[in-house]
Amino acid sequence: MNNIVEQKIEIISVGELNRSAKYLLENTFNNISVIGEISNMSRPSSGHIYFTLKDEDGAIGCAMWRSQASKLNFTPENGDKCILKGQVSIYPASGRYQLMVKSIEQAGSGNLMQQFEDLKKKLDAEGLFNSENKLGLPDSPKHIGVITSASTAAFQDILSTIQRRAPSAQVSLSNAVVQGDTAPRTIIKALNRILLFNENNKTNPIDVVILSRGGGSIEDLWCFNNEELAREIFAFPIPTISGVGHEIDFTICDFVSDIRSPTPTAAAELITEFNFKALGRLEDYYEKMVSKISHSFKLKGHAINSVRSNLKSPLIRLREQNQKLDNFELRLKQNIQFNTKTEFQKLNAFYSRLMEHNPKNLLQKLDSRIKNISKLIEINIKNKLSIKELKIRDSNKNLLILNPLSILDRGYAIIQNKNGEAVKTNSDVIVGEKLTARLSKGFIDVEVKDLNDKK
Repeated sequence: MNNIVEQKIEIISVGELNRSAKYLLENTFNNISVIGEISNMSRPSSGHIYFTLKDEDGAIGCAMWRSQASKLNFTPENGDKCILKGQVSIYPASGRYQLMVKSIEQAGSGNLMQQFEDLKKKLDAEGLFNSENKLGLPDSPKHIGVITSASTAAFQDILSTIQRRAPSAQVSLSNAVVQGDTAPRTIIKALNRILLFNENNKTNPIDVVILSRGGGSIEDLWCFNNEELAREIFAFPIPTISGVGHEIDFTICDFVSDIRSPTPTAAAELITEFNFKALGRLEDYYEKMVSKISHSFKLKGHAINSVRSNLKSPLIRLREQNQKLDNFELRLKQNIQFNTKTEFQKLNAFYSRLMEHNPKNLLQKLDSRIKNISKLIEINIKNKLSIKELKIRDSNKNLLILNPLSILDRGYAIIQNKNGEAVKTNSDVIVGEKLTARLSKGFIDVEVKDLNDKK
Protein backbone atom coordinates (compact mmCIF):
# COMPACT_ATOMS: atom_id res chain seq x y z
CA MET A 1 0.00 0.00 0.00
CA ASN A 2 1.25 3.46 -0.89
CA ASN A 3 1.24 6.05 1.83
CA ILE A 4 0.08 9.34 0.28
CA VAL A 5 1.77 11.31 3.04
CA GLU A 6 5.07 10.22 1.61
CA GLN A 7 4.00 10.95 -1.98
CA LYS A 8 4.64 14.32 -3.49
CA ILE A 9 1.55 14.58 -5.62
CA GLU A 10 -0.96 17.38 -5.36
CA ILE A 11 -4.11 15.65 -6.57
CA ILE A 12 -5.47 12.44 -5.00
CA SER A 13 -8.79 10.63 -5.08
CA VAL A 14 -11.25 10.60 -2.21
CA GLY A 15 -10.83 6.88 -1.79
CA GLU A 16 -7.07 7.21 -1.57
CA LEU A 17 -7.45 9.94 1.03
CA ASN A 18 -9.80 7.86 3.16
CA ARG A 19 -7.63 4.78 2.92
CA SER A 20 -4.52 6.73 3.90
CA ALA A 21 -6.31 8.38 6.81
CA LYS A 22 -7.56 4.95 7.92
CA TYR A 23 -4.03 3.59 7.83
CA LEU A 24 -2.68 6.48 9.88
CA LEU A 25 -5.45 6.34 12.51
CA GLU A 26 -5.34 2.58 12.96
CA ASN A 27 -1.60 2.61 13.44
CA THR A 28 -1.56 5.70 15.66
CA PHE A 29 -4.61 4.81 17.83
CA ASN A 30 -4.35 1.04 17.71
CA ASN A 31 -5.33 0.21 21.27
CA ILE A 32 -6.86 3.05 23.25
CA SER A 33 -9.43 3.43 26.08
CA VAL A 34 -12.08 6.13 25.87
CA ILE A 35 -14.65 7.11 28.52
CA GLY A 36 -18.01 8.69 27.72
CA GLU A 37 -21.79 8.29 27.68
CA ILE A 38 -23.56 5.98 25.25
CA SER A 39 -26.31 7.39 23.01
CA ASN A 40 -28.09 6.54 19.75
CA MET A 41 -27.79 2.82 20.48
CA SER A 42 -28.70 0.57 17.52
CA ARG A 43 -28.88 -3.25 17.49
CA PRO A 44 -29.65 -4.61 13.98
CA SER A 45 -30.46 -8.27 13.37
CA SER A 46 -26.83 -8.89 12.33
CA GLY A 47 -25.81 -8.85 15.99
CA HIS A 48 -23.43 -5.90 15.55
CA ILE A 49 -23.80 -2.85 17.79
CA TYR A 50 -23.68 0.76 16.58
CA PHE A 51 -23.82 3.78 18.89
CA THR A 52 -22.32 7.18 19.71
CA LEU A 53 -19.94 7.87 22.59
CA LYS A 54 -20.14 11.44 23.84
CA ASP A 55 -19.13 13.80 26.59
CA GLU A 56 -19.46 17.52 27.12
CA ASP A 57 -16.67 18.25 24.60
CA GLY A 58 -17.50 16.01 21.67
CA ALA A 59 -18.82 12.76 20.22
CA ILE A 60 -17.55 9.83 18.14
CA GLY A 61 -19.34 7.09 16.26
CA CYS A 62 -18.69 3.54 17.49
CA ALA A 63 -19.11 0.06 16.05
CA MET A 64 -18.76 -3.31 17.78
CA TRP A 65 -18.84 -6.52 15.74
CA ARG A 66 -21.05 -9.40 16.82
CA SER A 67 -18.07 -11.59 17.79
CA GLN A 68 -17.02 -9.00 20.39
CA ALA A 69 -20.55 -7.98 21.45
CA SER A 70 -21.42 -11.58 22.35
CA LYS A 71 -18.71 -11.52 25.04
CA LEU A 72 -20.29 -8.65 27.01
CA ASN A 73 -21.44 -9.48 30.56
CA PHE A 74 -24.07 -6.72 30.49
CA THR A 75 -26.33 -4.96 28.00
CA PRO A 76 -25.19 -1.39 27.22
CA GLU A 77 -28.04 1.13 27.13
CA ASN A 78 -28.42 4.76 26.24
CA GLY A 79 -27.20 6.94 29.08
CA ASP A 80 -24.68 4.41 30.41
CA LYS A 81 -21.26 5.86 31.24
CA CYS A 82 -18.72 3.35 29.95
CA ILE A 83 -15.04 2.80 29.22
CA LEU A 84 -14.45 1.56 25.67
CA LYS A 85 -11.31 -0.17 24.43
CA GLY A 86 -10.62 -0.35 20.72
CA GLN A 87 -9.06 1.08 17.59
CA VAL A 88 -9.77 4.38 15.83
CA SER A 89 -10.56 3.94 12.16
CA ILE A 90 -12.35 5.46 9.15
CA TYR A 91 -15.06 3.80 7.13
CA PRO A 92 -13.61 4.36 3.61
CA ALA A 93 -16.96 4.28 1.80
CA SER A 94 -18.24 7.33 3.66
CA GLY A 95 -15.09 8.74 5.22
CA ARG A 96 -16.77 8.58 8.63
CA TYR A 97 -14.44 8.73 11.62
CA GLN A 98 -15.28 5.99 14.16
CA LEU A 99 -14.06 3.82 17.02
CA MET A 100 -13.96 0.07 16.45
CA VAL A 101 -14.83 -1.26 19.91
CA LYS A 102 -13.24 -4.43 21.26
CA SER A 103 -14.65 -4.31 24.86
CA ILE A 104 -17.02 -2.24 27.01
CA GLU A 105 -16.80 -1.77 30.76
CA GLN A 106 -19.22 0.19 32.91
CA ALA A 107 -17.56 3.21 34.42
CA GLY A 108 -17.99 3.36 38.18
CA SER A 109 -21.04 1.09 38.47
CA GLY A 110 -19.32 -1.70 36.64
CA ASN A 111 -16.82 -2.12 39.43
CA LEU A 112 -19.60 -1.80 41.99
CA MET A 113 -21.59 -4.51 40.30
CA GLN A 114 -18.60 -6.81 40.50
CA GLN A 115 -18.25 -6.04 44.19
CA PHE A 116 -21.97 -6.73 44.62
CA GLU A 117 -21.72 -10.11 42.90
CA ASP A 118 -18.62 -11.09 44.88
CA LEU A 119 -20.28 -10.25 48.23
CA LYS A 120 -23.50 -11.95 47.18
CA LYS A 121 -21.65 -15.17 46.35
CA LYS A 122 -19.70 -15.03 49.61
CA LEU A 123 -22.74 -14.56 51.86
CA ASP A 124 -24.79 -17.08 49.90
CA ALA A 125 -22.07 -19.67 50.39
CA GLU A 126 -22.20 -19.00 54.16
CA GLY A 127 -25.96 -19.67 54.21
CA LEU A 128 -27.12 -16.12 54.97
CA PHE A 129 -29.71 -16.32 52.18
CA ASN A 130 -31.11 -19.76 53.07
CA SER A 131 -34.90 -19.87 53.51
CA GLU A 132 -34.69 -22.03 56.63
CA ASN A 133 -33.00 -19.13 58.42
CA LYS A 134 -35.84 -16.71 57.59
CA LEU A 135 -38.25 -15.58 60.33
CA GLY A 136 -41.98 -15.64 59.68
CA LEU A 137 -43.94 -12.40 59.72
CA PRO A 138 -46.73 -11.87 62.28
CA ASP A 139 -50.24 -12.02 60.80
CA SER A 140 -51.29 -8.71 62.27
CA PRO A 141 -48.48 -6.80 63.94
CA LYS A 142 -49.50 -4.39 66.69
CA HIS A 143 -46.28 -2.39 66.62
CA ILE A 144 -44.34 -1.77 63.39
CA GLY A 145 -40.83 -0.38 63.40
CA VAL A 146 -39.53 1.56 60.38
CA ILE A 147 -35.86 2.22 59.70
CA THR A 148 -35.35 5.07 57.23
CA SER A 149 -34.81 8.79 57.11
CA ALA A 150 -37.72 10.80 58.54
CA SER A 151 -37.49 13.22 55.63
CA THR A 152 -37.95 10.61 52.87
CA ALA A 153 -41.07 10.21 50.78
CA ALA A 154 -40.77 6.46 51.40
CA PHE A 155 -41.53 6.97 55.10
CA GLN A 156 -44.63 9.05 54.32
CA ASP A 157 -45.83 6.38 51.87
CA ILE A 158 -45.42 3.70 54.54
CA LEU A 159 -47.29 5.78 57.15
CA SER A 160 -50.24 6.54 54.86
CA THR A 161 -50.53 2.91 53.73
CA ILE A 162 -50.54 1.52 57.29
CA GLN A 163 -53.02 4.15 58.52
CA ARG A 164 -55.37 3.28 55.66
CA ARG A 165 -55.16 -0.51 55.91
CA ALA A 166 -54.47 -1.06 59.65
CA PRO A 167 -55.34 2.11 61.60
CA SER A 168 -54.96 0.39 64.97
CA ALA A 169 -51.31 -0.55 64.37
CA GLN A 170 -48.63 1.59 66.02
CA VAL A 171 -45.71 2.83 63.91
CA SER A 172 -42.36 3.85 65.37
CA LEU A 173 -39.52 5.38 63.38
CA SER A 174 -35.90 4.52 64.12
CA ASN A 175 -34.23 7.30 62.17
CA ALA A 176 -31.19 6.53 60.01
CA VAL A 177 -29.17 7.90 57.12
CA VAL A 178 -29.97 5.83 54.02
CA GLN A 179 -27.37 7.13 51.56
CA GLY A 180 -23.63 7.67 51.70
CA ASP A 181 -20.65 6.20 53.48
CA THR A 182 -22.06 6.78 56.98
CA ALA A 183 -25.39 5.12 56.20
CA PRO A 184 -24.51 1.48 57.13
CA ARG A 185 -23.33 2.50 60.61
CA THR A 186 -26.47 4.61 61.27
CA ILE A 187 -28.73 1.77 60.08
CA ILE A 188 -26.97 -0.65 62.45
CA LYS A 189 -27.50 1.86 65.28
CA ALA A 190 -31.18 2.07 64.31
CA LEU A 191 -31.45 -1.73 64.58
CA ASN A 192 -29.82 -1.66 68.02
CA ARG A 193 -32.22 1.09 69.18
CA ILE A 194 -35.15 -1.16 68.34
CA LEU A 195 -33.65 -4.02 70.36
CA LEU A 196 -33.10 -1.67 73.32
CA PHE A 197 -36.67 -0.41 73.02
CA ASN A 198 -38.05 -3.97 73.18
CA GLU A 199 -35.97 -4.73 76.27
CA ASN A 200 -37.53 -1.76 78.05
CA ASN A 201 -41.08 -2.23 76.69
CA LYS A 202 -42.09 -5.84 77.25
CA THR A 203 -45.82 -5.04 77.02
CA ASN A 204 -45.61 -3.16 73.73
CA PRO A 205 -42.61 -4.48 71.77
CA ILE A 206 -41.94 -3.87 68.10
CA ASP A 207 -42.84 -7.15 66.40
CA VAL A 208 -41.77 -6.41 62.80
CA VAL A 209 -39.30 -4.01 61.15
CA ILE A 210 -39.41 -2.40 57.70
CA LEU A 211 -36.06 -1.26 56.28
CA SER A 212 -36.87 1.18 53.51
CA ARG A 213 -35.57 3.71 51.03
CA GLY A 214 -36.83 5.08 47.75
CA GLY A 215 -35.26 4.28 44.38
CA GLY A 216 -32.00 5.60 43.00
CA SER A 217 -28.81 4.67 41.19
CA ILE A 218 -26.56 1.83 42.27
CA GLU A 219 -24.37 4.39 43.97
CA ASP A 220 -27.34 5.81 45.89
CA LEU A 221 -28.33 2.35 47.14
CA TRP A 222 -24.80 1.11 47.73
CA CYS A 223 -25.01 1.48 51.53
CA PHE A 224 -27.46 -1.46 51.54
CA ASN A 225 -24.71 -3.68 50.05
CA ASN A 226 -22.53 -3.36 53.16
CA GLU A 227 -21.28 -6.68 54.55
CA GLU A 228 -21.38 -5.62 58.21
CA LEU A 229 -24.95 -4.37 57.82
CA ALA A 230 -25.95 -7.59 56.05
CA ARG A 231 -24.65 -9.71 58.94
CA GLU A 232 -26.47 -7.51 61.48
CA ILE A 233 -29.76 -7.97 59.61
CA PHE A 234 -29.19 -11.72 59.35
CA ALA A 235 -28.69 -11.99 63.13
CA PHE A 236 -31.55 -9.60 63.96
CA PRO A 237 -34.11 -11.44 66.16
CA ILE A 238 -37.14 -9.49 64.88
CA PRO A 239 -38.72 -10.28 61.46
CA THR A 240 -37.43 -7.81 58.90
CA ILE A 241 -38.83 -6.67 55.54
CA SER A 242 -36.54 -5.02 53.01
CA GLY A 243 -38.34 -2.36 50.98
CA VAL A 244 -35.42 -0.65 49.28
CA GLY A 245 -35.55 1.03 45.88
CA HIS A 246 -37.86 0.10 43.04
CA GLU A 247 -38.96 -3.30 41.81
CA ILE A 248 -35.92 -3.66 39.54
CA ASP A 249 -33.45 -2.74 42.29
CA PHE A 250 -31.76 -5.49 44.32
CA THR A 251 -29.39 -5.11 47.27
CA ILE A 252 -27.63 -7.48 49.64
CA CYS A 253 -30.09 -6.42 52.34
CA ASP A 254 -32.92 -7.81 50.17
CA PHE A 255 -31.35 -11.26 50.31
CA VAL A 256 -30.52 -11.38 54.04
CA SER A 257 -33.85 -9.91 55.18
CA ASP A 258 -36.66 -12.30 56.03
CA ILE A 259 -38.79 -10.94 53.17
CA ARG A 260 -37.94 -8.72 50.22
CA SER A 261 -40.55 -6.23 49.04
CA PRO A 262 -40.23 -4.44 45.67
CA THR A 263 -41.03 -0.98 47.12
CA PRO A 264 -41.53 0.68 50.54
CA THR A 265 -45.27 0.96 49.88
CA ALA A 266 -45.46 -2.73 48.96
CA ALA A 267 -43.74 -3.56 52.26
CA ALA A 268 -46.45 -1.67 54.18
CA GLU A 269 -49.17 -3.43 52.16
CA LEU A 270 -47.59 -6.81 52.83
CA ILE A 271 -47.48 -6.36 56.61
CA THR A 272 -51.10 -5.12 56.76
CA GLU A 273 -52.57 -7.77 54.48
CA PHE A 274 -54.22 -9.71 57.33
CA ASN A 275 -56.04 -6.64 58.66
CA PHE A 276 -57.17 -5.75 55.14
CA LYS A 277 -58.60 -9.23 54.54
CA ALA A 278 -60.15 -9.36 58.05
CA LEU A 279 -62.26 -6.34 57.14
CA GLY A 280 -63.59 -8.14 54.11
CA ARG A 281 -64.34 -11.28 56.14
CA LEU A 282 -66.21 -9.26 58.76
CA GLU A 283 -68.36 -7.58 56.12
CA ASP A 284 -69.18 -11.00 54.61
CA TYR A 285 -70.16 -12.33 58.06
CA TYR A 286 -72.42 -9.33 58.63
CA GLU A 287 -74.23 -9.91 55.32
CA LYS A 288 -74.72 -13.60 56.14
CA MET A 289 -76.08 -12.80 59.61
CA VAL A 290 -78.62 -10.29 58.25
CA SER A 291 -79.72 -12.80 55.60
CA LYS A 292 -80.12 -15.56 58.20
CA ILE A 293 -82.20 -13.42 60.55
CA SER A 294 -84.38 -12.19 57.67
CA HIS A 295 -85.01 -15.76 56.55
CA SER A 296 -85.95 -16.74 60.12
CA PHE A 297 -88.48 -13.91 60.30
CA LYS A 298 -90.06 -15.02 57.04
CA LEU A 299 -90.49 -18.57 58.36
CA LYS A 300 -92.03 -17.31 61.60
CA GLY A 301 -94.34 -15.03 59.64
CA HIS A 302 -95.60 -18.00 57.61
CA ALA A 303 -96.23 -19.89 60.83
CA ILE A 304 -98.23 -16.98 62.28
CA ASN A 305 -100.34 -16.78 59.13
CA SER A 306 -100.99 -20.50 59.33
CA VAL A 307 -102.19 -20.22 62.92
CA ARG A 308 -104.42 -17.30 62.06
CA SER A 309 -106.05 -19.22 59.20
CA ASN A 310 -107.06 -22.00 61.62
CA LEU A 311 -108.94 -19.66 63.98
CA LYS A 312 -112.67 -20.40 64.22
CA SER A 313 -115.69 -18.41 65.41
CA PRO A 314 -116.73 -20.15 68.69
CA LEU A 315 -115.61 -18.38 71.83
CA ILE A 316 -113.92 -21.43 73.32
CA ARG A 317 -111.96 -22.11 70.17
CA LEU A 318 -110.99 -18.47 70.06
CA ARG A 319 -109.71 -18.61 73.61
CA GLU A 320 -107.71 -21.76 72.82
CA GLN A 321 -106.22 -20.10 69.80
CA ASN A 322 -105.48 -16.99 71.83
CA GLN A 323 -103.62 -19.11 74.34
CA LYS A 324 -101.74 -20.90 71.58
CA LEU A 325 -100.89 -17.59 69.97
CA ASP A 326 -99.64 -16.26 73.28
CA ASN A 327 -97.49 -19.34 73.69
CA PHE A 328 -96.27 -19.02 70.14
CA GLU A 329 -95.49 -15.36 70.70
CA LEU A 330 -93.53 -16.27 73.82
CA ARG A 331 -91.62 -19.02 71.99
CA LEU A 332 -91.02 -16.69 69.05
CA LYS A 333 -89.58 -14.02 71.32
CA GLN A 334 -87.50 -16.60 73.14
CA ASN A 335 -86.30 -18.06 69.84
CA ILE A 336 -85.47 -14.63 68.45
CA GLN A 337 -83.70 -13.71 71.67
CA PHE A 338 -81.81 -17.01 71.62
CA ASN A 339 -80.86 -16.66 67.96
CA THR A 340 -79.93 -13.03 68.46
CA LYS A 341 -77.95 -13.93 71.56
CA THR A 342 -76.22 -16.76 69.70
CA GLU A 343 -75.36 -14.52 66.77
CA PHE A 344 -74.14 -11.84 69.11
CA GLN A 345 -72.07 -14.40 71.00
CA LYS A 346 -70.51 -15.49 67.71
CA LEU A 347 -70.00 -11.91 66.74
CA ASN A 348 -68.49 -11.08 70.13
CA ALA A 349 -66.19 -14.10 69.88
CA PHE A 350 -65.08 -12.96 66.44
CA TYR A 351 -64.81 -9.43 67.77
CA SER A 352 -62.60 -10.65 70.61
CA ARG A 353 -60.34 -12.53 68.20
CA LEU A 354 -60.14 -9.53 65.94
CA MET A 355 -59.43 -7.21 68.87
CA GLU A 356 -56.39 -9.30 69.57
CA HIS A 357 -55.10 -7.80 66.35
CA ASN A 358 -56.34 -4.36 67.40
CA PRO A 359 -58.60 -3.17 64.55
CA LYS A 360 -60.46 -1.19 67.24
CA ASN A 361 -61.84 1.67 65.24
CA LEU A 362 -63.32 -0.56 62.59
CA LEU A 363 -64.93 -2.92 65.07
CA GLN A 364 -66.45 -0.07 67.03
CA LYS A 365 -68.15 1.18 63.89
CA LEU A 366 -69.43 -2.28 63.03
CA ASP A 367 -70.64 -2.89 66.59
CA SER A 368 -72.67 0.32 66.40
CA ARG A 369 -74.19 -0.80 63.11
CA ILE A 370 -75.13 -4.20 64.57
CA LYS A 371 -76.83 -2.58 67.57
CA ASN A 372 -78.85 -0.37 65.24
CA ILE A 373 -79.92 -3.42 63.26
CA SER A 374 -80.97 -5.20 66.46
CA LYS A 375 -83.09 -2.23 67.47
CA LEU A 376 -84.74 -2.19 64.07
CA ILE A 377 -85.41 -5.92 64.37
CA GLU A 378 -87.04 -5.53 67.78
CA ILE A 379 -89.17 -2.61 66.56
CA ASN A 380 -90.24 -4.66 63.54
CA ILE A 381 -91.24 -7.62 65.74
CA LYS A 382 -93.22 -5.39 68.09
CA ASN A 383 -95.01 -3.75 65.17
CA LYS A 384 -95.93 -7.13 63.67
CA LEU A 385 -97.19 -8.43 67.03
CA SER A 386 -99.25 -5.27 67.54
CA ILE A 387 -100.87 -5.84 64.16
CA LYS A 388 -101.68 -9.46 65.08
CA GLU A 389 -103.20 -8.37 68.40
CA LEU A 390 -105.40 -5.80 66.65
CA LYS A 391 -106.65 -8.50 64.27
CA ILE A 392 -107.43 -10.82 67.22
CA ARG A 393 -109.38 -8.06 68.93
CA ASP A 394 -111.42 -7.54 65.78
CA SER A 395 -112.13 -11.27 65.69
CA ASN A 396 -113.26 -11.15 69.34
CA LYS A 397 -115.63 -8.34 68.54
CA ASN A 398 -117.14 -10.33 65.69
CA LEU A 399 -117.56 -13.36 67.89
CA LEU A 400 -119.25 -11.32 70.56
CA ILE A 401 -121.69 -10.04 68.00
CA LEU A 402 -122.55 -13.63 67.05
CA ASN A 403 -122.80 -14.74 70.71
CA PRO A 404 -126.44 -15.56 71.61
CA LEU A 405 -125.97 -13.97 75.01
CA SER A 406 -125.45 -10.60 73.42
CA ILE A 407 -129.10 -10.72 72.26
CA LEU A 408 -130.19 -10.37 75.89
CA ASP A 409 -128.85 -6.81 75.85
CA ARG A 410 -131.72 -5.96 73.50
CA GLY A 411 -134.42 -6.91 76.03
CA TYR A 412 -134.77 -10.60 75.40
CA ALA A 413 -134.62 -13.32 78.04
CA ILE A 414 -133.77 -17.02 78.13
CA ILE A 415 -136.23 -19.25 80.02
CA GLN A 416 -134.54 -22.16 81.80
CA ASN A 417 -135.98 -25.07 83.76
CA LYS A 418 -134.58 -26.22 87.03
CA ASN A 419 -131.92 -28.27 85.17
CA GLY A 420 -130.67 -25.14 83.45
CA GLU A 421 -132.05 -26.25 80.08
CA ALA A 422 -133.51 -23.63 77.78
CA VAL A 423 -137.30 -23.77 77.31
CA LYS A 424 -138.10 -23.58 73.66
CA THR A 425 -141.83 -24.43 73.47
CA ASN A 426 -144.75 -24.51 75.94
CA SER A 427 -144.75 -28.27 75.65
CA ASP A 428 -141.46 -28.33 77.54
CA VAL A 429 -143.21 -27.11 80.75
CA ILE A 430 -146.32 -27.78 82.87
CA VAL A 431 -148.61 -25.48 84.77
CA GLY A 432 -147.21 -24.67 88.16
CA GLU A 433 -143.63 -25.42 87.16
CA LYS A 434 -141.06 -22.95 88.45
CA LEU A 435 -138.71 -21.55 85.87
CA THR A 436 -135.85 -19.09 85.74
CA ALA A 437 -135.67 -16.17 83.29
CA ARG A 438 -132.09 -15.24 82.39
CA LEU A 439 -131.81 -11.57 81.56
CA SER A 440 -128.92 -9.48 80.29
CA LYS A 441 -128.15 -8.71 83.92
CA GLY A 442 -129.43 -11.10 86.55
CA PHE A 443 -132.19 -13.76 86.79
CA ILE A 444 -135.96 -13.78 87.58
CA ASP A 445 -137.80 -16.75 89.13
CA VAL A 446 -141.19 -17.29 87.44
CA GLU A 447 -144.03 -19.82 87.75
CA VAL A 448 -146.14 -21.22 84.89
CA LYS A 449 -149.74 -20.10 85.41
CA ASP A 450 -151.14 -21.06 82.06
CA LEU A 451 -150.15 -22.58 78.74
CA ASN A 452 -151.20 -20.75 75.60
CA ASP A 453 -150.51 -21.86 72.03
CA LYS A 454 -151.14 -18.41 70.66
CA LYS A 455 -148.18 -16.43 69.45
